[in-house]
Amino acid sequence: MGRKGMEEQWWKGELAADIHQTLRTKELKLPMYKAHSPQIGMRRYFIDLLTVLSNRCNLCPTARHLAIYLLDHFMDRYDITVKQLHIISFACLLLASKFEEKEDKVPKLEHVNNLACMCNVNVVLNKKDLLRMEMLLLENFNWNLCLPTPAHYIDYYLYGSIGENDLHNGWPITSLTKTKDFLEKYAYYFLDFSVRDHTFLHFRPSLIAAACVCASRICMQISPAWTTQLELLTCYSWEHLAQCIEMMFIYYENDIKEASNLKKQVTIQHQEQEAVGNLSHQATTQVLFQQSSYHPLAQHSATLSQFQSPVQDLCSAYRDSLQAHRPSGLLAGSADSSLHSCAALQASLRPSAQTLPIQTPIAVQVALGTQPRHCISTAYGSSYFSGHRSYTAGCFDG
Repeated sequence: MGRKGMEEQWWKGELAADIHQTLRTKELKLPMYKAHSPQIGMRRYFIDLLTVLSNRCNLCPTARHLAIYLLDHFMDRYDITVKQLHIISFACLLLASKFEEKEDKVPKLEHVNNLACMCNVNVVLNKKDLLRMEMLLLENFNWNLCLPTPAHYIDYYLYGSIGENDLHNGWPITSLTKTKDFLEKYAYYFLDFSVRDHTFLHFRPSLIAAACVCASRICMQISPAWTTQLELLTCYSWEHLAQCIEMMFIYYENDIKEASNLKKQVTIQHQEQEAVGNLSHQATTQVLFQQSSYHPLAQHSATLSQFQSPVQDLCSAYRDSLQAHRPSGLLAGSADSSLHSCAALQASLRPSAQTLPIQTPIAVQVALGTQPRHCISTAYGSSYFSGHRSYTAGCFDG
C-alpha cells in the first residue's frame, strides 16, 4: 500500500494501534461540555446546516464532526447572536476542513456562500470576517485542533467489527466482506445520531464509536453482540456501552416512527388522489355509455329487418324513430310554443337515464413502489433492553 493509501486508511496500517492509543490519550484532555449556551435550542438547526454544507462540499465525516464539535464548545462558552452563529458555523466548517482534508478538497469561500444562499441563509461571509473568526476559534482552543471525535475512531473499530466465529441469525457468516459493508452503513447511521442531541457529548468519543458498532451488530442480529476481540480492541465492555446504546435505540425507534408516519401520510394522499381519479373516471364512463332518452330501437325491429344495408338502415331507422316521437310543436320550431314543446318533450322522455351494464369495473389503479424493510427482533438484558423489542432495519442499497 502506497503512502497515499496509508494516509487515507491509517486503521489498516502498522501504526493503527499507536494512532488509536494517541487519540485515546488526547480525548482524556478534552474540555467538559456543560450545555450552558443560551442558544442551545437552535443547536439542531445549525447542526443540520453544517451537515448539508459538508455533504454538498463532499467533506469527510471527520471534518464534519470536528466542525460540529468546535461549534458546540464555542456556543457553550459565549452568548452569541443568531447572525454571528451563522458566521461562526461557516468558520468552523472551513477551519475543520483545512485541518482534516487535503488542500484541493477545502471548499472555497465563494462556494460556501453560494451554498448558504441555496439554504436560505441571508449571511454573506467575506475574507476579512472569516480570518477574524478563524483566529478567534484558534485562540479559544489554544491553537489545538487535534480534537478526537467519534468519527476518528469508527473506521478503526469497523475494521475489526466482524470475526470468523460470529454468527448471523444463528448461522455462520458466508461473506465477511458483504456483512462488513452493511455493518458500516448501520454504524454511520448511528453515528449521525450522536451529533443530533447534545447529551451524547457527555460520553467519550471513543465510547460513542464503539456503541455505534455494537448497536449495528444488534440490528443485524450478529451474535454475540459484543465479542472479546472487540472488547480488547476498544477497551470497553458491554457494561460500559449499555447506556449509550440504550439512548441510540431510543432515537432509532423515534426515527422509525417518524418515517412510518410520513409514509402513512404519503399513502393517504395517494389514496385520496386515486379515489378522486376513480370518481371522475366513473362519471365520464356514465356519460359516455348513457342510453338515449327516446324509445329504444327494439320497437322497430320489423322495420329494420326489411333493410339490406345494416349500418345505413340502422341510422335511418334511428332518425325516423326520433322524428316519430318528437312533438309537432318542436318540429315546427315556433318560438311562442317553446315552453309547451319542452313540456311535451319531457313527457315523451323516459323518467331517468339508464347506464349500460359494464361487466368489468372501470377503475384507475396506482401502484406505489415501496422498499421492503426487514423487521429485526432482538432480546436484550437489563433496563431498556429487558423484554423483546422489534427494530425495523432499513435496506441499504449498495
